[in-house]
Amino acid sequence: MNKISIKGIEYPCRVTMGAMVRFKRESGKDVSRIKEDEITDLVLFIWCCVVSACSADDVPFDYSFDRFADCLEPESVKDFYQVMESEKKTEAVRA
Repeated sequence: MNKISIKGIEYPCRVTMGAMVRFKRESGKDVSRIKEDEITDLVLFIWCCVVSACSADDVPFDYSFDRFADCLEPESVKDFYQVMESEKKTEAVRA
């Protein structure tokens, strides 16, 4: 998933080093410690990915975490993590 739609506007969304640093700063946890049943961490990581990708791409993005969570559709969360899982499998096959 390279984009995520919030209130009808598409924003870049990808895992970057900045996203991982932001997540650690915000949650106190490493990204590798996110568990499937911790919805706050799942959504926080997506927010970090959007904030970081927007920053890198010079795309204005001014949603606070709470506002972002209010506007994020559950299907988008599911799609984001399915794409991540698919990319992990593809990388494992290449290795």
